[in-house]
Amino acid sequence: MSAASERPEPVQPEQADSTEPASIAPEPTVAPARPSSVRRSLASIVLAFETIVVFLAALVLWGLADASGGVWGLPSWAALVAGGVIILLLVATIGLLRFRFAFWLGWAIQVVVIVAGIINPAMYVVGALFGGLWAYCMVVGARIDRDRAAAAEPGKEPQ
Repeated sequence: MSAASERPEPVQPEQADSTEPASIAPEPTVAPARPSSVRRSLASIVLAFETIVVFLAALVLWGLADASGGVWGLPSWAALVAGGVIILLLVATIGLLRFRFAFWLGWAIQVVVIVAGIINPAMYVVGALFGGLWAYCMVVGARIDRDRAAAAEPGKEPQ
């Protein structure tokens, strides 16, 4: 005999004995959703757009390296590898934004992008723009999160 044939058949509600109380399964409770952080949302937006720009900048550096024989004697593919590493850091940071250290990692990546200006001076502009955008989003996002938290507390008025 197989294991499937040994299982008892489920009792239908109309077949249940009326003397036994119906067993009602408790409805599952759902924990209230954690409010989303504006700072986290803004950080992920900035890093996602920066990923696209770093990808395009790596392609430009690769093309310039082919035309000029390399940057600092490095092969042309080194620009693609360096860009790929920065892109991986950016994507990983987006995934880690639920942790506090990821915001510091975001600051470090902004410094790396600015330092890339040594290889191509246009990266100073890109790094400064995204660094400024990152700083603005960190300050404004934190302020909005603080105001939301204060408004959620009973008896306190937002500042």
